[in-house]
Amino acid sequence: MENLLEKIVVDLGDKIALTGDEVEDRYCVDWSRENPCKPDVVLRPRSTSEVGIILQHCHAAGQPLVTQGGMTGLVGGATPRPKEWVLSMERMKGVCEIDTDSMTMTALAGTPLEELQNAASNAGFMLPLDLGARGSCTIGGNVSTNAGGNQVIQYGMVRALVLGLEAVMADGTIISSKNKLLKNNTGFDLKHLFIGSEGVLGVVTEVVLRLFPAKLSRQSALCGINDFSDVIKLLTQLKRRLQVVSSFEVMWDNYFRYAIEHVEYTRDPFQEKYKYYVLVESEGNDQDQDDRAFQSALFEEIEQGTIDDAVIARSLKDRNDFWAIRDSVGEILAQIKDEANFDIGIPINETESCLNQIEKALKSKFPDLVYMVFGHLGDGNLHIIAATGNKDDKIEIYDTVYQITGEHHGGVAAEHGIGVLKKPWLHLSRTEQEINLMRQLKLALDPKNILNPGRVI
Repeated sequence: MENLLEKIVVDLGDKIALTGDEVEDRYCVDWSRENPCKPDVVLRPRSTSEVGIILQHCHAAGQPLVTQGGMTGLVGGATPRPKEWVLSMERMKGVCEIDTDSMTMTALAGTPLEELQNAASNAGFMLPLDLGARGSCTIGGNVSTNAGGNQVIQYGMVRALVLGLEAVMADGTIISSKNKLLKNNTGFDLKHLFIGSEGVLGVVTEVVLRLFPAKLSRQSALCGINDFSDVIKLLTQLKRRLQVVSSFEVMWDNYFRYAIEHVEYTRDPFQEKYKYYVLVESEGNDQDQDDRAFQSALFEEIEQGTIDDAVIARSLKDRNDFWAIRDSVGEILAQIKDEANFDIGIPINETESCLNQIEKALKSKFPDLVYMVFGHLGDGNLHIIAATGNKDDKIEIYDTVYQITGEHHGGVAAEHGIGVLKKPWLHLSRTEQEINLMRQLKLALDPKNILNPGRVI
């Protein structure tokens, strides 16, 4: 492969590649911390054309590559495997354009999500994609995994926010489809080949995103509830009473209590303990009217007995304090050894029975289990953290949770993707025919299997 690297360096300059001691540990493993592997070469293009040249050379030589963004994935999708080179998007950063008339933003794939949020805000708009890793994750990775986040209930997954994109095929062919139209039925909508396919069909290099007018008001509350049926009832009632429910995050007591007790910057705003904590937000354009409507809706549910207690944010600090609890998962994961981490999707009407069955099954097998649940209940996406401290237990924990999830018509991946770590359980959520079609697409678009080989399928 030395000749291959020489050809790439001749075309793109010696700064394109890192080798040997230049390859830092951050290129060796994603947030899963599973199976770290130091790559021989890290390639760092600065433009779509450079990505095209790299892939053209690697395709000719049959050199496999793994694409890396912010490395915030939890399924091993960006972790190098033996003999793979890294294609890092870290130098492809920046907002290319904000079109105020079309209400779109065009950005390079390596741009951190938070940078795009800030750019949209400064232009008087909002980019509703939001997740806890906003400061580290990149928009290319968000697109490749069809990320969800905190406002899916109102604005949808990444797929709903992408109007167009630019991508590079395995052989270096550049597919430029930077559409800005909301309605465009001119043939196949090729962007959907790349959204959510985890980089196995092509490398996303540039993205056109929908923007929305910035909201003038936001209301936030943290509610304590003791009956799960009331959690569902609250979701239904708020959707009926409020024009916008932008977030509906639920933390089971096991997660909430762990965060309060183990994460330094969190605080409990309640005097009593509850089984469920719901962080709900609404948005609008009339501060006084929206505040009244929000408070009225909550007070009505308190009177009806749906909510046992509620704290309404009176300041930005209050809101940040609420979200600090919900977003403390990064700090929690850093404290728990050899955890199994889940982002399952469950039909809302089966959530309680599914989770009860999961908890019962796990605790019968592992009496000393650390177990907690939280997530975006409004869109059926829940996260589970389970650990015994023994790495050898993880496979059985994964198998137990995914088998039960499949029995309840759920999905083994709601937003993190499949990567390497979830491949053994993909069949629980997809039929044999669906998986075979995925294989056919992979073979057609990447016949030499050089793009993220071994991921997803």
